[in-house]
This record gives sequence, structure tokens and C-alpha cells, in this order.
Amino acid sequence: MSSDLVFLMGQFEARIPKDRRYALNHMWGSDRGGGVLRFGFTAYAVRLMLDVYFLDWSVAEPAQLAARQEIGAIESKKAESSLYSPVGGRLLQFNPELLSDPSAINLDTYGAGWLFDIEADIEELMSPESYLEFLAVAWETTRKKLRGQLG
Repeated sequence: MSSDLVFLMGQFEARIPKDRRYALNHMWGSDRGGGVLRFGFTAYAVRLMLDVYFLDWSVAEPAQLAARQEIGAIESKKAESSLYSPVGGRLLQFNPELLSDPSAINLDTYGAGWLFDIEADIEELMSPESYLEFLAVAWETTRKKLRGQLG
């Protein structure tokens, strides 16, 4: 989309759609109406993970979640990691398609690769512009880690 913001990760572009809000854990949230937010990984996160091939949830829907509560695990070419809720609220549903085949995360992160829906306040999330600023500050540390320059 031409109206997207773009963050350059070296030679790679990470799109930041302006029609969403963003969390510190590199998830996007889109307003589904009625206080429901749909979440997924940002292009920045997907690029760092490379190829996602396993996803598992450790909570059952529906559930009340606290912000930063562990909710699952993910494996990719680069790492194995826990997943945390970007906001507090009521978990409504996980994307059922991803459990059998999480490749949509890699192929369509802002569409079919969505992760879950939560009833929450969108105001808890950053604007696209604020997220772009957050990435600019975090990128230097991330780049050094990727190059093995940090002890």
C-alpha cells in the first residue's frame, strides 16, 4: 500500500500500515469494531524471525488476559520463543488456520496471518508514527545482536 510507512532493516523494508496500532512486542492491532482488536505480528517481527513453522497456545479461549501475560510459544528458523499478550483484555479467539499451518504468518502477516482477537482498548497501543520512532531506537541494538557484537 502506498500510504504505509516503511522502516528499513538494512536492505529489507518492513511495512507499517497506517490503519493499525502497534504494541511494544511488535504486534499490530486493528479495530474490528465493538471494542474488539485483531492482532498479528508486524513485518519487522516476521523479518527477524524469518520462517515461522510452529505455533502453540498455552491458554484456552475465551480467557481474561493481563498485558504481557504468556499465552503461547512460537518456533521459527531463527528462534524458539514465548508469546505474550500485547494488551490486557478478554481473549475471544485464536486464528484456527494457523494451528495446522502457520505459514500465513510468513506470507500474509497483515491479513490471513493474524493471530487472535481480544476485547481491549486500542488506545493502549502506539500510533504508526510512534511505532516507527520506536523501531528507529531499537534497530541499532537489534542489528548489533544479529551481528553478534553484544556481550
